[in-house]
Amino acid sequence: MADIRPFRGLRPRPELIEQVASPPYDVMNAQEARRMASGNPHSFLHVVRAEIDLPEDTDPHDEAVYDKSAENLRQMIDAGTLVQDDRPCFYLYQLTMDGHVQHGLVLGASVDEYENDKIKKHELTRRDKEDDRAKHVEKLMANAGPVLLTYRAQAQVNAMIKAVCDGQQPAYDFVADDRVGHRLWVIDDPQMVSGLRGAFGRVDSLYIADGHHRSASAFRVRNILKDANPNHHGDEPYNHFLAVAFPDDELKILGYNRVVKDLNALEPGAFLNKVRAKFEVSETQTAQPQAAQQFGMHLDGVWYRLTPLPGVADANDDPVSRLDVSILQDNLLAPILGVGDPRTDKRIDFIGGIRGTSELEKRCQRDMRVAFALYPVSVEQLIGISDEHAIMPPKSTWFEPKLRSGVVVRSLRNDG
Repeated sequence: MADIRPFRGLRPRPELIEQVASPPYDVMNAQEARRMASGNPHSFLHVVRAEIDLPEDTDPHDEAVYDKSAENLRQMIDAGTLVQDDRPCFYLYQLTMDGHVQHGLVLGASVDEYENDKIKKHELTRRDKEDDRAKHVEKLMANAGPVLLTYRAQAQVNAMIKAVCDGQQPAYDFVADDRVGHRLWVIDDPQMVSGLRGAFGRVDSLYIADGHHRSASAFRVRNILKDANPNHHGDEPYNHFLAVAFPDDELKILGYNRVVKDLNALEPGAFLNKVRAKFEVSETQTAQPQAAQQFGMHLDGVWYRLTPLPGVADANDDPVSRLDVSILQDNLLAPILGVGDPRTDKRIDFIGGIRGTSELEKRCQRDMRVAFALYPVSVEQLIGISDEHAIMPPKSTWFEPKLRSGVVVRSLRNDG
C-alpha cells in the first residue's frame, strides 16, 4: 500500500497565481530565466533559479544562490504572496494541453517507500545534480518543485477525483503563456482526505515518471535531518516529499529527440549505406514517426523514415533493449556515429518532443549535422521496466504538459 500524506501547502494568493507560477527550474538556462522573470517580482523563478537575482557571472551552484533562494522564499511568505493552508490537505492538479486532460493528486510521498523501492525508479542519478537539489531543499527547508509520479489507475481513486472536479470550484484556473491550462482544487474535507489515503492504500506501487534527482535529494535531506534530530520519531515533515501522482492512463509522454554534430568522418553516401545495413531507409514527407520502431532522420535537408530490418529490433527479450532509444543507440548512434556514451559525449544533444521536428531542422541548419525524431516511450513500458528494477537509457522520456512550480510548496518545518 502507498503511504501518502496530506500537508498544509504554501500557495499563492489567487490574484497572484499567474504571476507566481513558473516553469520547472530545469527546462531553461539562467539567461532564459532572467528574461522570463524580468519585471515580475512574484515569479517563483526567484526561488528555483535565484541566480537571476545575483550578478550574471554567478555560478548557479555557488552558496550565495542557495542562500538567495531561501531569502526569496521567506520574503514571499512574509509578504503574504504565499499563504499556508490552515489544515492538512491534498490538492488536485488538472493540466490541459491541446485537448488532452490529466488529473494529478498533490501529496506527500514517503521517503521510506523511495528507499525500499515501493516508489520505483527507472533512471540513474548524477551526484552533482543530487548535490544541487539536496542543498536547495535543505537551505529552503521546503520542497519547491514536485516529483512527477504515476500509478496504475484505480476506479475508486478515479471516482473520488471526479467527485472533486464536479463538486467544487477550483482555487486556481488559468492558462499559462504556453497555452497549457492549469486548475487546482483544495481537498481539505477530512472525510475525503481519509478516503483518498485509504484508496491509495490499495495502490501497489508508485513510479517516478520525472524527478529522480528531486526524489534522491529528499532521501538525502531526510537522512541529514534525521541524524541531526536526537528525537526523530518518523513522522516529521522531512520523512515525505512533494509529489503529484497521475494515473497511468492519463499521463502523456512525448519523444525525446537526438541531434548529432557530425557524421563521424563519413561522407553522406557512405553514412547512408551503413545505416541501410541495419534499417530500411526511405525518403518521407512525414518527419514524425507514426509508430514504435520507426525513426525520422533529417540529413542534408531531407527527411528519411528508418525501420529496423528483421532481427535488429527483436534480438532478445530485454525490455530496455527493445526501447526505440536503445535500438537507435545500439544500431546507429554508437556503431556508425561513434556516440558511445550519450551521457558524456558532447557531440550529441537532446531535444524534447514538445519543440517539434522543425526544431530538429533548425539545429541541422545551425550547428548539427543529422537529427533523429523518436516515437514516444509508452507509460506501460516505463512501468514494466521499473517493475524489473531496470534502468532506461538517458533522455528516454519527455513529459508534457509540465507542472508549474510555486503552485503548491511543501514546508519541511510545519506541514501538518
